[in-house]
Amino acid sequence: MRAEGQAHIDRIEAALSLVRQSLDWEQALRQLDELSARVEDPTLWDDPKEAQAIMREQKRLDAAIGTVREISSEMADAVEFIEMGEAEGDDEIVNDGLASLARLAERADADKVQALLAGEADANDTYVEIHAGAGGTESQDWAEMLFRMYGRWAERRGFKVETVEYQAGEQAGIKSATLLLKGENAYGYAKTESGVHRLVRISPYDSSARRHTSFSSVWVYPVIDDDIDIEINESDLKIDTYRASGAGGQHVNTTDSAVRITHQPTGIVVASQNDRSQHKNRATAMGMLKARLFEREMAEREAAASGEYAEKTEIGWGHQIRSYVLQPYQMVKDLRTGTTSSAPDDVLDGALDPFISAALAQRVTGEKVEVDDVE
Repeated sequence: MRAEGQAHIDRIEAALSLVRQSLDWEQALRQLDELSARVEDPTLWDDPKEAQAIMREQKRLDAAIGTVREISSEMADAVEFIEMGEAEGDDEIVNDGLASLARLAERADADKVQALLAGEADANDTYVEIHAGAGGTESQDWAEMLFRMYGRWAERRGFKVETVEYQAGEQAGIKSATLLLKGENAYGYAKTESGVHRLVRISPYDSSARRHTSFSSVWVYPVIDDDIDIEINESDLKIDTYRASGAGGQHVNTTDSAVRITHQPTGIVVASQNDRSQHKNRATAMGMLKARLFEREMAEREAAASGEYAEKTEIGWGHQIRSYVLQPYQMVKDLRTGTTSSAPDDVLDGALDPFISAALAQRVTGEKVEVDDVE
């Protein structure tokens, strides 16, 4: 087997191994048999809600397991095809087989990411909340760059994008903003973006053209439906109203219709100003608060299972998940997975999928990577 072909095989096998690990393969096979038997039970629809849940899970497992088997079979066929061509000295057959392996490797990588989206709320729409760190205009401008980056990434994936809250900075940029991304698996894809993001560049606001470091935080949490019950005591809430503001006059009105809710036991703050009705903004903000509390509970359960939980409250050094360096060289580096890009302009225009894929895979494998930050 040529080195090119072996590289494709290694890539396919790595992707399939990760999918099997994420599914807990042997358990998934047993569970699929059990669910398939239940689907055939004529009494299943005595409880329509339970029946729908069973059928959804049976369909998900059947698709994931079927994909692994199909890719494994097609890989074996391609290898056999290449070996036949090599034995006959037919380069055309070999090249066709290598092309098949290359296409299969691309498919395996794409299917791998889909298989990793099996969390409790991964299929849901999602909120992406952005806050500028300390540093005034510098950090506020950086926060707006992130706001645009996530909007562009969402558009690339075909998600619908809405601005729920937008607080403009004094001179430029934003103090905070919240995007609502609507689309299949929006939360599953975006959830690994939560954390502090660091920018290093020559400041456009510094007349001496000095290099500045800025921080902004991103928090991602899923939209939840009425089936998920989150109890909130009204006495725990501090509710403020204020006049909406926005970029270029968007969302601006002359009444105090915007709503900010602070959940005092946890310190979680959410806000909505997307509607001119204070009542509707309050309802949206309450939905956001429930989503934040639900995401917090999921994060604590996941961290407890891995023996780690340390909530990041400071937007600054030591807490960043990714660094974006624009000067004196060009690089974006993820400090969890080691994934890098030498094209920060592309990343800031929404090319985030390699970073997201690596972070999702790391959640399954639990592999820790020693990564030095960029200067």
